[in-house]
Amino acid sequence: MRIASRSQQALVSHPPVGPILGTSEKGVHTFVTGSGPDLVLIHGANGNLRDFTLGFAERLSSSYRVIAVDRPGLGHSKSMPDGQTSVHDQARQIRAALREIGVQRPIVLGQSYGGAVALAWALQEEPAALVLVSAATMPWPGSLDPWYRITANPIGRHLIVPLASAFVPKSYMRRAVAGVFAPQAAPENYSEHLGTNLTLRYGSLSSTVQQINGLRADVVQMQSHYPMLNLPVELVHGDADTIVPLTIHAEPLAKLLPNANLTVLQNVGHMPHHTHVEEVVNAIDRAALRAGLR
Repeated sequence: MRIASRSQQALVSHPPVGPILGTSEKGVHTFVTGSGPDLVLIHGANGNLRDFTLGFAERLSSSYRVIAVDRPGLGHSKSMPDGQTSVHDQARQIRAALREIGVQRPIVLGQSYGGAVALAWALQEEPAALVLVSAATMPWPGSLDPWYRITANPIGRHLIVPLASAFVPKSYMRRAVAGVFAPQAAPENYSEHLGTNLTLRYGSLSSTVQQINGLRADVVQMQSHYPMLNLPVELVHGDADTIVPLTIHAEPLAKLLPNANLTVLQNVGHMPHHTHVEEVVNAIDRAALRAGLR
């Protein structure tokens, strides 16, 4: 009862902000603004496309047709069947949906987990360019935190995720958001704008734990194929990012990609598209120039 009530509150307080493209079984919620070369924005874990609509998409709309998407299973996009939640599956679902509005050769920006989806897209069908912001793209040492280890199997997921969906307070989510932004501060109204109730819906939490638990295997499989990507790639990463560390992800990835340019932001955490917008916009503009789109 409490799970259903929370879910309904989320749908009322944070309804779709744009069209849902694709089939009824594989619909992808989008937000589209601006005109120019296509720029697709793919958000990270535990989020939705609203992460990009607190000024970032609008900042780019004078130069690009900006298309922000909810990744499958999150926000208002359709969930994927168990066993079909890999970054490859997500990239295929997003690409298929965006063909409906004529997206063919975009710049694809992936932030955090979304960076792995962007790379999966490029390995399937090269876009014009990639922009990887604080992107999780390489295998990491050690294991995930206990929450993900407990929910790695269907029994744990079906027992624990409903409890979290029903009882995790918004205050916990606000503290989690602060940790993701550290050492910078989150925008004052970020949690409310993003919609923590959307994140806490049972379906969204279940999708997230499946996706995160499968991510390491996905990037292990993709790693050997990275050197085959010849498109322009701009990487932007903070050296104070403790969520997706620079030395584990962006630095080794830049050495594998033939046409990568890495911008390291000093004393910057995991969310530079909010805290250091101009540096990320500059990377997008460089990608467009290198791809011959400007």
